[in-house]
Amino acid sequence: MTDRAVIITPSILSANLGKLQEEIESLESAGADWIQVDVMDGHFVPNLSFGAPVLKCIKTRLPLDIHLMVTNPEDRVKEFLEAGARNITFHAEAVASTEARRALIQAIHTEKATVGIALNPATPIEDIQDVLPEVDMVLIMSVHPGFSGQSFIVEVLDKVRLLRTHHPDLMIQMDGGIDKETAALCCQAGANNLVSASYIFKASDRAEAISTLRGV
Repeated sequence: MTDRAVIITPSILSANLGKLQEEIESLESAGADWIQVDVMDGHFVPNLSFGAPVLKCIKTRLPLDIHLMVTNPEDRVKEFLEAGARNITFHAEAVASTEARRALIQAIHTEKATVGIALNPATPIEDIQDVLPEVDMVLIMSVHPGFSGQSFIVEVLDKVRLLRTHHPDLMIQMDGGIDKETAALCCQAGANNLVSASYIFKASDRAEAISTLRGV
């Protein structure tokens, strides 16, 4: 594996929303590090999910990681920051210009939150070189965004290796198809933040599942 500390970030996309607070407490007890909230608008991706009001209902000591899979992330940032977001990640594909990216990064940093930029499987690392020194994290999607339970796209590991080689201190998050086998591949490539939904929420022992992903 790796001697780099690995953050485990369960995505509540696979949680029982009827018992969301209980699910959050289960993740805390199981040793999760962050909680990810996937925000989908039905335009950038063909699905709809959580809004900021859901965050206001969550009580947790864990950092809330907001993954904005939306067409106009700049229009949504304020509501999630006000709801308690600790990290907000937007997609490179949704914000094309360097000027707009920098403005969005600055707006999030001004509110004392960290910023991630996400890349879909087909988007190359070169697409984010303009703002790479300004973000706190890069999210490499290992599935096509929008739905939980998809198969891991192994080719994206090349992007992780490239990023880690040139940016040894960068937080690299991976999301999509993360389980026992793929987590090991991600960590070996250089990822240090793993998002998992189905693997954790379907596990009979969530603490064991999280420990397995972490490699301990």
